[in-house]
Amino acid sequence: MHVSKLAVTDFRNYPEAYVELAPGPTAFIGPNGQGKTNLVEAIGYIATLDSHRVSDDVSLVRQGAERAVVRAEVQRDGRATLVEIELNPGRANRARLNKSPVPRAREVLGVLRTVFFAPEDLQLVKGDPQARRRFLDELLTARSPRYHGVRADYERVLKQRNTLLKTSGAAVRAQRASGGGGGDLRTLDAWDEHLAKHGAELLAGRIEIIDTLRPLVDKSYDAVSGGAGPTRLDYKCSLGPETPLVPDRDLLAAAITAEVCRLRPQELERGVSLVGPHRDDLQLAIGDFPAKGYASHGESWSLALALRLGSHDLLTADGGEPVLVLDDVFAELDVSRRDRLAGLVAGCEQVLVTAAVLGDVPEQLAGARFDVMAGEVTRVR
Repeated sequence: MHVSKLAVTDFRNYPEAYVELAPGPTAFIGPNGQGKTNLVEAIGYIATLDSHRVSDDVSLVRQGAERAVVRAEVQRDGRATLVEIELNPGRANRARLNKSPVPRAREVLGVLRTVFFAPEDLQLVKGDPQARRRFLDELLTARSPRYHGVRADYERVLKQRNTLLKTSGAAVRAQRASGGGGGDLRTLDAWDEHLAKHGAELLAGRIEIIDTLRPLVDKSYDAVSGGAGPTRLDYKCSLGPETPLVPDRDLLAAAITAEVCRLRPQELERGVSLVGPHRDDLQLAIGDFPAKGYASHGESWSLALALRLGSHDLLTADGGEPVLVLDDVFAELDVSRRDRLAGLVAGCEQVLVTAAVLGDVPEQLAGARFDVMAGEVTRVR
């Protein structure tokens, strides 16, 4: 799988841009702030309907424009597919496949798969649980696009339930203060069922993918770090240690329901949902020590790389090697890690690299090159 053509209109700092790409390594070279990351961000958006840098579409539309358009021609198994997405902040985005509209933008998911590594990925090791949950959920969606809908359904239920907890909690406290009863919470019961159903589906998917990912990350860490390790990936669940972490949807739904019932008084008091995948974490360790707080800077980089390389191996094994994007990564690595990473990825079907200067791109990845300056993209070789 590789991207053969990319075109953007009013995306980030580009009024218009068009590049033709080939398999193998391609480097986008230019000083910071000139637009090189914006190009690979557009490719990532085609694959995920999301940006690795911002949480909303408003920032992706060029200042003064009403909408942005990203287009990519994707080559897979000898066939070309044209994907087009129109970003409409405040309104539903629209998408086309081979110039034909699709009912929902998420129906383009799966046409292109990418694995993105950027300096922000250091937060996978050093940052808050939210970054690690997002990593798992994005990998789930790349592997099985239906999880995009599962995540959306769960987030919708969570938002509605939290709103109801706040209003119901206030009503319950007011009634008790006036000597009344505890209030009618039947509506909350219905949202509890939805939370258990969608939460169990998302939780089961995470458990399945961690089991598959675990040995791949350990292998990648060994390769990147030069033999250090081993690594360990464990799922910390809000349901507590007594719940078996097996991908049994019915068992997990029942466990969520039981825990919600147990914690309802605390939830009503605090006005937030205390149970579910949104409270979970992916715990990372190197050897006998947790990575967060114990790993050195170099070890943290190696582990973050291993998570992405393991993801690349997982998706490749599923069929259809994803496009690998290394966004301004090599400048952050020491010489040994830089060389080992380059050697590991040089044989990938398509590798897209961004760098401020050509000297940051290892020789093993010397392929096509584009210079990027003030939103102008020029092919050099």
